[in-house]
Amino acid sequence: MRFFLRVLPAGFGLALAATTAAPAQNAALDARIAQLAAQEESKVIAWRRDIHEHPELGNQETRTAALIAAHLKKLGLEVQTGVARTGVVGILRGGKPGPVVALRADMDGLPLTENNDLPFASKVKTTYLGQPVGVMHACGHDTHVAMLMGAAEVLSQVKADLPGTVKFIFQPAEEGSVPGTEGGAKLMVKEGVLDKPKVDAVFGVHIQAQTEVGNLSYRPGGEMASSDRFTITVHGKGSHGAYPWNSVDPVVTSAQIIMGLQTIVSREMKLTDDAAVVTVGTIHGGVRYNVIPPDVELSGTIRALNPETQKQIWASIRRIATNIAESAGATADVNIEPYVPVTINDPALTARMLPTLRAVAGTEHVREIKAVTGAEDFSFYQEKVPGVFLFVGGMRKGQDPATAADHHTAGFRIDESGLTLGVKTLATLAADYLTAPAR
Repeated sequence: MRFFLRVLPAGFGLALAATTAAPAQNAALDARIAQLAAQEESKVIAWRRDIHEHPELGNQETRTAALIAAHLKKLGLEVQTGVARTGVVGILRGGKPGPVVALRADMDGLPLTENNDLPFASKVKTTYLGQPVGVMHACGHDTHVAMLMGAAEVLSQVKADLPGTVKFIFQPAEEGSVPGTEGGAKLMVKEGVLDKPKVDAVFGVHIQAQTEVGNLSYRPGGEMASSDRFTITVHGKGSHGAYPWNSVDPVVTSAQIIMGLQTIVSREMKLTDDAAVVTVGTIHGGVRYNVIPPDVELSGTIRALNPETQKQIWASIRRIATNIAESAGATADVNIEPYVPVTINDPALTARMLPTLRAVAGTEHVREIKAVTGAEDFSFYQEKVPGVFLFVGGMRKGQDPATAADHHTAGFRIDESGLTLGVKTLATLAADYLTAPAR
């Protein structure tokens, strides 16, 4: 997915509420974490390159999972494997009793053939939905795994100073499962990953290819959109293309429905509050140029930044498709499949941890962003416990973001010098949450 991160002025919005907050607690512990994170850099880069060279699709991450599990066991953590098919969970118990914090990374690659001249570029091939294709880490999940492995090693070295428990969640299938199979964060939650021990808060990071290394980005409230798939099947009456008056043309009707759907965002949504998207991505109908088919199928995606808007769009799609079809003498079957909820950063937790982010990266390198219409299944954890999801810069210093290869493209690449900040951020968020009292 591509993230269009519009940055607000430093200190804007919720950040104002935290400008007078006390600095991150336990400066000595945080300094130790920063030192250890720097020492882990070469390991983290090596892990990332290994995973990048050997990507695996969702629910197939067996090699990646084995690498993670071996690392966590070596650190002396309690390790659970086979969670939500291929997921791995590590539990680090601190030296004193206290709350439980979870850190999450996703593991899966994408069905995409890499086009980079890197020595560790992926050459993996597979068959996806019946088509031969390459496999590539084109969204940075390899960096997420490596950074969380690094954070686990750092925190294991200071566990005596941690009053509580850290749960490391390595999640499969964030990009989705093969159609017809369940997976990802939704299945992990269903299988109890937030229980035993019960998680009090969860944090996650995502690398960002259009943001310079050394920077962290966040947004309180709705940060990333919900993502739903819709399918509209228009049933008409076929005929010879030379005699359209004998048909109820589902092609023309579908065209009118497509144009009608465009008015949902432009005329029904209060865009001064939140953005929304309704996109038709596929149209399938007919097999011959001079035959009007009896049916046409449309499919597309819906994006919204709050649940109320999401439900309003669902109702509008059903109304518009059904009524336009009826006006043409056709019928329309509308199916909406909810996929990912809105990624909502808990405002109170975001404000509480903002001093930590500023201490880790420097105030001038922590920015609040506008909401984005990309989606993330981290939202399933946030439905159950307070959570904060952040972006970590992965673009080389001085590069024009317009020239940086997009996420989910064959040329996607990351400046690995940004990974240490990710390790330090994850580890310090966990430590400060456990050691600093809520205000």
